[in-house]
Amino acid sequence: MFVLLIETYRNGDARAVYQRVRETGRGIPTALRYVDSWVTEDLGRCYQIMEVSDPAALQDWMASWSDLVDFEVLRVIPSAEAARRALA
Repeated sequence: MFVLLIETYRNGDARAVYQRVRETGRGIPTALRYVDSWVTEDLGRCYQIMEVSDPAALQDWMASWSDLVDFEVLRVIPSAEAARRALA
């Protein structure tokens, strides 16, 4: 399954997030595949797509970042799949 993670940096502190990534990496387990991400111009939020084969791994990974980031998780499907379902 694919998920859209809406990450809101706590206290608007993008620096803390990017500092950790620089020092230790993203720490993404093999059950998750990072696809791509976009960050708002004010550096307050990140919109990230991940492919998830183990939802528990996603929960564990989010917990490891919960001191710096608040997460909203939305299951998403590719546009082609949405079109197929809408026109079925």
